[in-house]
Amino acid sequence: MPNFIPPAVAKDPAAGFLRLLEVLNTLRTECPWDKKQTMETLRHLSIEETYELSDAIMEGDMQEVKKELGDVMMHLVFYARIAEEQGAFDILDVLNGVCEKLINRHPHIYGDVDVQNEDDVKRNWEKIKLKEGNKSVLGGVPASLPALVKAARIQEKARGVGFDWEDKTQVWEKVEEELQEFKAEFNVEDNSAIDAEKAEAEFGDLLFSLINYARFIKINPENALEKTNKKFIKRFQYLEEKAKENGKALQDMTLAEMDIYWNEAKKH
Repeated sequence: MPNFIPPAVAKDPAAGFLRLLEVLNTLRTECPWDKKQTMETLRHLSIEETYELSDAIMEGDMQEVKKELGDVMMHLVFYARIAEEQGAFDILDVLNGVCEKLINRHPHIYGDVDVQNEDDVKRNWEKIKLKEGNKSVLGGVPASLPALVKAARIQEKARGVGFDWEDKTQVWEKVEEELQEFKAEFNVEDNSAIDAEKAEAEFGDLLFSLINYARFIKINPENALEKTNKKFIKRFQYLEEKAKENGKALQDMTLAEMDIYWNEAKKH
């Protein structure tokens, strides 16, 4: 086996990008694992790396953000290398393509279009995308996005062309309306049978309206829910630790006993 010497540490961004290309190209031709990879085999790994980047951002761990950005960037270069081998496109096509798109979609920077605020920018963006061939304003929302994120993106896209509520009080009225409709299908005051399909539909409407209200008051619903998830995990793990310290198993404890530790966790 030849002894491959990695390129020297780069001193500027352009050289750093070329270094990544050189390393990846070497691995693609010499490493048994890298040789076997296809776009399909990389796909689930790329999704995992994206979530790891998201976790690092949520934790505010900049060293982890830096590391995960590198992993994501490596995947992007890898896809371009595979495409080049297939004669489809190369990394230069990718870079020029995204630059041209950004220039075209920012006529207020690279052209003579005037904008007053962020909303004007978003409206122009959606209009330009339709001119580029998109058949629907919502066509750019990936079908495989998680439902909560997808709902937020759908609403943002609709707002970009003026389809939106005028005032947050209207949005909250919609939330209350959907809550009442859900309660009508799922009566919390008795144990009568419910129509699960109708209740599910009404619950979906309620969630959609809450996400809409969050957007209206500039709360990112995905971030808000993830922070609550992390808070719950930390409190529950505290509960587990305290139970273990006292020689108890959670499944053998009463809810009242667990609540004692849970309330301690909230104080911490």
